[in-house]
Amino acid sequence: NTDEPEINAWVGLLQEKIKDVNEDTYFVGHSVGCQTILRFLEGLSKNKKVGGCCFVAGWFKLNEGILREEGEEVVEIAKPWVNNRINFSKVKTHCNDFLAIFSDNDPYVLLSNVKIFKEKLEAKTLILKNKEHFNEVSEIPEVLEFLK
Repeated sequence: NTDEPEINAWVGLLQEKIKDVNEDTYFVGHSVGCQTILRFLEGLSKNKKVGGCCFVAGWFKLNEGILREEGEEVVEIAKPWVNNRINFSKVKTHCNDFLAIFSDNDPYVLLSNVKIFKEKLEAKTLILKNKEHFNEVSEIPEVLEFLK
């Protein structure tokens, strides 16, 4: 349900579909899907590790002005994702190779998120030019390189 994403439903779907992970498992997420992956990792059992995670237009903070322009309903949908904290220490016990990719003109994702990904996950970060929210981008070579 991409129009009204809910944390429990999205994370629950990953838990239902992905029965086992190992160091050959890699995740690629976009926008709210990035948080879904982090919350999935947060809930893994103690000794499980994945190979890496690549996040495209991931966020913890959003441009509230743009959200409000889209309507109060959009603000309400985003609220649980913004307000429910992630235990980054726990996430890092399951993965230690993160790449976060941003666009310098994303209308939704504030570039202050770059610092959060660096500080909380020790993620490598890239800021690409003029990709907006990556909705119209069909290929991101940096993602393919990360997965190799």
